[in-house]
Amino acid sequence: MQQSRGNVSTSPAISVQDVHFSYGTRPAVQGVSFEVARGEVLGFLGPNGAGKSTTIKMLTGQYRPARGRIELLGRDLAKHREALQGRIGVCFEEKNLYASLSGVEQLRFFARLHGVRDLDVMTLLARVGLESRGRDRVAGYSKGMRQRLMIARALVNDPEVLILDEPSDGLDPVSAQAIRGVIREQAERGCAVLVTTHDMWEADALSDRVAFINEGTLYALDTPEQLKLAFGERNVRVRLRRPDGAVEERVFELDGDGMAARLAQASEDGAILTVHTDEATLEDVFVRMTGRGLT
Repeated sequence: MQQSRGNVSTSPAISVQDVHFSYGTRPAVQGVSFEVARGEVLGFLGPNGAGKSTTIKMLTGQYRPARGRIELLGRDLAKHREALQGRIGVCFEEKNLYASLSGVEQLRFFARLHGVRDLDVMTLLARVGLESRGRDRVAGYSKGMRQRLMIARALVNDPEVLILDEPSDGLDPVSAQAIRGVIREQAERGCAVLVTTHDMWEADALSDRVAFINEGTLYALDTPEQLKLAFGERNVRVRLRRPDGAVEERVFELDGDGMAARLAQASEDGAILTVHTDEATLEDVFVRMTGRGLT
């Protein structure tokens, strides 16, 4: 287990073992296995229709695997579904909110369902940037505001496992950054977090590890850094402005002999404008592994 961020424990809070599920004769998830430790954020990365949402529905007990086993917090989900559901928080991609209720009423209603009596509603709304709109009806919320309320609702019971399906869907960049901060805070508190997304950049910024899923099959499971290093090119790309005003780009192998001398020569030949290493993105890695993009 890589411990790159957060308070990661070696004891898995989520354990998925050789899970299969089909819609009729069409396989949706085929032999998927992975674990998520307490304090870890696992990004579940794949295009639409790859099996991400089906996996979430199995993790939340909505679907039962045709084969395989799922354990949450050390207990078999198939045998202890009701007891475990009170210890997890879920944000589905579908906005299943009550439009006639205000944000405050919405959270208080779900707090009662979970048996939570001392919820600080306004503090929770402030965490997702909705404190000023908390008493407005959800019917008047924008798509992004509804998404933020969905995430707040998932935190009502202070969950030990947090499962988020496309959490930045509909959010502007500022709101998305704030929500990523909330997710990291939950992990720092020891919560195990599974985030499904087709957004490569979000997965890279947020996740301790990422899992690539395509057509129901898991292709890779590692840290973003290790995946990018394994598939990237170890080159240094230098752009310099020569004395005659022309801009020239030179590429040096990072591991090649004499790289330092070539960089020194470049600085003598002109004014260095930029120096960058060539690094694969997670989407580059995904395409090379699966032969398709993330959209």
